[in-house]
Amino acid sequence: MKMRMHRQAGFTLVEIMIVVAIIGLLMAVAIPNLGRARKTTQTKVCVANLRMIQSAKQQWALENGKSDSDTPNEQELLPYIENESFPKCPAGGSYTINAVGTYPTCSKAADGHAIGR
Repeated sequence: MKMRMHRQAGFTLVEIMIVVAIIGLLMAVAIPNLGRARKTTQTKVCVANLRMIQSAKQQWALENGKSDSDTPNEQELLPYIENESFPKCPAGGSYTINAVGTYPTCSKAADGHAIGR
């Protein structure tokens, strides 16, 4: 009679190590890209907030007969802002409203959080 050798099913240590190494390489590529994507998204949201504040200032000035040198406060702009909630910088910066004729600014302007012509 012939004796059959049965091979046990499963992965060898080498195969598992190769899979772990591939996953490690993918993570090494993905993690820096996620950080950059997060920073880019925060910048874009901040710029959108600044544009919304500028638009609210323009509407406030138009409806109240104000000039370019007048400066509204947050409470005066709330009726012109979506959800009547003053926006916050997603990167932790703070907004300065400025006069109607001047664009609003963010304390993180050096990181690209700015609008203007």
